[in-house]
Amino acid sequence: MSKRWQFTSFVLATAVVIGLQLVLSEVCAQDKKNVAATPAPRMAKGGNPDANWMKRHDGFVAIAKKGDVNVLFTGDSITDGWNGKAAQPTWKKHFASLKPANFGIGGDRTEHVLWRLQNGELDGISPKVVVLMIGTNNTSSNTPEEIADGIKAIVKTIHEKSKDSKVLLLAVFPRSEKADSPVRAKIATINKIISTLDDGGKTVKYMDIGSKFLEKDGSLSKEIMPDYLHLSAKGYEIWGDAIATTVEELAGASAKK
Repeated sequence: MSKRWQFTSFVLATAVVIGLQLVLSEVCAQDKKNVAATPAPRMAKGGNPDANWMKRHDGFVAIAKKGDVNVLFTGDSITDGWNGKAAQPTWKKHFASLKPANFGIGGDRTEHVLWRLQNGELDGISPKVVVLMIGTNNTSSNTPEEIADGIKAIVKTIHEKSKDSKVLLLAVFPRSEKADSPVRAKIATINKIISTLDDGGKTVKYMDIGSKFLEKDGSLSKEIMPDYLHLSAKGYEIWGDAIATTVEELAGASAKK
């Protein structure tokens, strides 16, 4: 075998190896897709969409089809809690006059809210303000970067579906009793990343009101969060008082466009 043929064979073999490596890299990249930023319905144990979850989603789609929603809250159980008895006085005080709707569902992760918004919950409405706070349910299984990407995808979807809506993007609320809890550090990283979405309120206004729930030593009290995650009546009062003026301002700014 000539040296020239040996060299040609070597080049061809090297090209094949590189090609296989590129294919394998692409497959691995697909296998490692960011679940937190991939829209998906909530699934039941049998592998089908959760019936109760779908029923709530369908109810929200029906509300959207009726139209006339100026302020939309969406998220997980913490947002869903505005429907509860403890939160209603604050809701009525600050938001009831703004033609609001609450599309929060307990247990939702970023991918679930993303799927809901892409599948009808913004069809028929163009809210002046969307109040978004999501991500805490992803903290046990996703990295801060993955969760932040999920939140970014939700904000993008809101603007694709309702281009004139302002997003009031809330930092993920603190959870766990002690300030040095590992999940607190994770949440801080998520919030640092998503804070960069703020453009001065032109399309996104970021607010971090987490410190308002904390004691002087950084801990959470049962008076504010009985299980160190979900809010009490006092917690909802703190939340409502903290964002009410901003919600009104963003709604007004949107109306004047």
